[in-house]
Amino acid sequence: MVITKHGMISSTFKRTPFLTLDKTLSAVHDYISHPNSNTLSSALQHYIDSDNPYHGRKIHAHVIKTGYEPNTNISIKLLILHLKCGCLTYARQMFDEMPHRTLSAYNYIIGGYLRQGQVEESLSLVRRLVLSGENPDGYTFSMILKASTSASYVPYRSSLGKIVHAQIIKSDVGSDNVLYTALVASYVKSGKIGYARAIFELMLERNVVCSTSLITGYMNQGDFDEAKDIFSKTIDKDIVVFNAMIEGYSKLVEHASKSLDIYIQMQRLNFRPNISTFASVIGACSMLTAFEVAEQVQTCSHAGLVDKGLEIFRIMEAEYFLKPKMEHYACVVDLLGRAGRLSQAWEFVKAMPEKPNSDVWAALLSSSRLHGYVEMASIAANELFKLNANDRPGAYIALSNTLADAGKWDSVSEIRDKMKVRGVSKDTGCSWVAAEFSL
Repeated sequence: MVITKHGMISSTFKRTPFLTLDKTLSAVHDYISHPNSNTLSSALQHYIDSDNPYHGRKIHAHVIKTGYEPNTNISIKLLILHLKCGCLTYARQMFDEMPHRTLSAYNYIIGGYLRQGQVEESLSLVRRLVLSGENPDGYTFSMILKASTSASYVPYRSSLGKIVHAQIIKSDVGSDNVLYTALVASYVKSGKIGYARAIFELMLERNVVCSTSLITGYMNQGDFDEAKDIFSKTIDKDIVVFNAMIEGYSKLVEHASKSLDIYIQMQRLNFRPNISTFASVIGACSMLTAFEVAEQVQTCSHAGLVDKGLEIFRIMEAEYFLKPKMEHYACVVDLLGRAGRLSQAWEFVKAMPEKPNSDVWAALLSSSRLHGYVEMASIAANELFKLNANDRPGAYIALSNTLADAGKWDSVSEIRDKMKVRGVSKDTGCSWVAAEFSL
């Protein structure tokens, strides 16, 4: 896409809020009165630093109209301006038109592509940077590592961190906490916790972001002692590192009670729970309740856990003014369902202020299957089928097995016929209970 005089002028805002642009208007006036690289640079910088950078595109329109050839510094400022406006196409054209592309220009445009999730293009620009003879710096490497941890990026994810690490050593890039933090996150994401820990130990200032990454990595590998060690050594704790511990403990029944301990400790230290905290804590209550029901522990014991989970859900909005999301409703349904309180779970679902999503119905179906509630299982499964008939193969298996356990073989045949008609594979759904209620 080419930036034309008409296109640039027409895409700018027609009105400018005068009260917020006094200094900027002064800078623009200086540029209009004495058009040179210094006044132009000053005017652009005012817009880049302002809350309304969009108006700065008028200056670019003026530059195009007058035929002024911007130098490298001006070109980079225009590139930054367009990136701040979210106009990646214009920013890329500025970059491509630069007679000499500096490392700074490369870093800005690479960062622009990463912010918009275009990982492949950002890595393509890194390759172009190297081929141009420029040497990447710590900021460049940190952006590559960020790309390697992107959810949308799959190729070479497991090896990209090691490749970048080797290049950092070869390039003799100075120690940089931002770079080390990105390197730790990359190694954790690829499952190489040992490498991540080695980098962590080399850091002069170990920040809470690195600590959280390591804790998550250790928790995912079931190494709870190492996670606890990192947590205890983290001096400047924040809510995110507490959540990493709470969530990690909540996933396994033998550690779920520790989630509640960390939750209490966090509150005693005056940390305010957030959305993620509540989902994990209610999930921990559900996990413990299921264990106690399975072990046939006295009813009063798991009843206390259920009530505790319900109270935590209540105070989430009543005391912390956090509106529950679907994951929280699903956690409560799972909590009630695992305890065998299917009628209460059903009433809870019916009273929801929003239409239940598939996770809520999956939690109800899972619990109905667990306790052999055929009618409830049929209701939940049918609601799941309405939302998506083909992407929940486990729901068919769960309902079929529940009906089979009740001896309703005619209904089992009907379910299996539906599966054949809809092309749902039985093998796909053989493991019908998964974390996060994914049936």
